[in-house]
Amino acid sequence: MKRLLLSGLIAMFCITNSFAQEAGKVERKGIDGKVKYETVVSGYLADLNGKYKLRVSENTFQPGGFIGDHHHAGPGIRVITAGEFTLVEAGKTTILKAGDSFYEAGDVSIALQNRGKVPAVLLNFEILPVDWKGASNMPAKSKK
Repeated sequence: MKRLLLSGLIAMFCITNSFAQEAGKVERKGIDGKVKYETVVSGYLADLNGKYKLRVSENTFQPGGFIGDHHHAGPGIRVITAGEFTLVEAGKTTILKAGDSFYEAGDVSIALQNRGKVPAVLLNFEILPVDWKGASNMPAKSKK
């Protein structure tokens, strides 16, 4: 079961990584982001060792700040540490507040906006191909 899950993750990364290299930019406004930590995966999951990295980034959305529909190069967990976000994922709208978290598979379209009057902060924990450079978001693929 574990090997099947790992194989699925690896296949998703390969497909998403090839798409990302051709992708344009995602519409965004009022966001400041910085990588807080990054390390190459190592440990008991030998199929992942040296092929992927874990990245933690902090993204601050000013009031009115947003990122339009997008996908990510890899899956990850997001944690709201300040403020409030409006998340639209697969057509469903959710309000997230400090202390809330959510999972992004990478291949599901999401958009995020700070509709509040104070900055909102999101910690982004994600798995990326080891050679990935720059932001991990990319325009959402259209469903055909």
